Amino acid sequence: MKKQFKFVIAILVTAALSSAITFVITKQGAVSVSGDEKFSKLMAAYTKVKNEYYEKTDDQKLVDGAIQGMIASLDDPYSTYMDQEEAEGFNNTISSSFEGIGAQVEEKDGQILIVAPIKGSPAEKAGLKPHDRILKVDSKSTKGMSVNKAVSLIRGKKGTDVKLHLNRQGVGNVDVTITRDTIPLETVYAKLTKDKIGEIQITSFAETTSKELDKAIDDLEKKGAKGFVIDLRDNPGGIMTEAIEMSNDFIDKGKVIMQVEEKGKKQVYKAEKERKVHQPTVVLVNGGSASAAEIMAAALHQSSSIQLVGEKTFGKGTVQNAQSYNDGSSVKLTIAKWLTPDGSWIHKKGIEPQVKASLPSYAKLPYLSPKKTYQLNDDGDEVKAAQKMFQALGYKAKANGEYDQAFQSVVKSFQSDHDLKADGILTGDTTTVLMTNIQDKLKKNDTQMKKAIEVLKKEMK
Repeated sequence: MKKQFKFVIAILVTAALSSAITFVITKQGAVSVSGDEKFSKLMAAYTKVKNEYYEKTDDQKLVDGAIQGMIASLDDPYSTYMDQEEAEGFNNTISSSFEGIGAQVEEKDGQILIVAPIKGSPAEKAGLKPHDRILKVDSKSTKGMSVNKAVSLIRGKKGTDVKLHLNRQGVGNVDVTITRDTIPLETVYAKLTKDKIGEIQITSFAETTSKELDKAIDDLEKKGAKGFVIDLRDNPGGIMTEAIEMSNDFIDKGKVIMQVEEKGKKQVYKAEKERKVHQPTVVLVNGGSASAAEIMAAALHQSSSIQLVGEKTFGKGTVQNAQSYNDGSSVKLTIAKWLTPDGSWIHKKGIEPQVKASLPSYAKLPYLSPKKTYQLNDDGDEVKAAQKMFQALGYKAKANGEYDQAFQSVVKSFQSDHDLKADGILTGDTTTVLMTNIQDKLKKNDTQMKKAIEVLKKEMK
């Protein structure tokens, strides 16, 4: 468990909820692909395309396309065919470790950016910083590259080197050579407030998340925690059995945690162990809380009367498993739907919290790219968004979407206040510092967490 509490804010994080999962790990081995009379029509079509198409065809692309078409016919966003690279990336999301440099990266406006280095990782030791732009990976330009492709280039076997050509704010271009290592993935972040409230953020449900949670609870209890806030905001889900194991910590033995319905047959999952946590607890959720996160939220509320605070959850009520093939590809398929303890199916509906709380309006403002330039006589929605950011930071800006002289003066004042070139143009470092200031303000003004603590304190009396 990291000592540093990781804060996820809406302005930075775009949750890819189409990949939100309630995942079941099966013991099925890799499947070999062979011919079958039942697929004579498919094989006939394959043979015709291969032999008669006027240009040269790629056998692998034909096979992949056929499988993709089959899965697409289900019209289910959670059932997908993954090639070797995609399957490896998916497996990394639920594994406890991977080999690489240990940095979170994202793609924004065609750029690959460092979000943050993982604590203690080679990336942190090499001095990588948030907002570093990765221009090249081992001489390969990242311009227009997808984040998955960039990650596949950066990752590699332990002990091997990767050279990153970076652009750093206020410094310029920097070359860094990093030796890859095994990176443990942490999904639980915790801290104790001065009021002895343990804030526990769970970012996903991976292979070791239940152990991380137990350790976090033990550490906080040793420090005198009198209550807990379980933060499931922007948690897209993960392994179903981990959600069950973790829910058991807050639910009395014998009570229902969830139900799984597969082709009309129901299986009920109950708490099999004695309850671990007896202190008052509340759970924080939002529209990014999906799948396994919703399993835990519903279980704690319905089977342990724990209040949910925040916003309505995403509403993902199906279960998937994955079948791997001997070429490294995999099919992720919906096999069942899961129900809450009282038998409700929350799919496409979500879970309504008992206590509603939202973040400040500026938390939902769009990301402004430092690569773009906004200046006198410009107008539009992005200018209006920037004006609202300056308003949130205490500057007297009118949110009219017009980059007039009055707004230019506001930008100049901001630049002077932050030792930037006061030219009244919003671009580059000025935009980056503006976004960073908004992020910092959100961290200090997390109104949802404040409401959760307010609710918890009433229960602690």
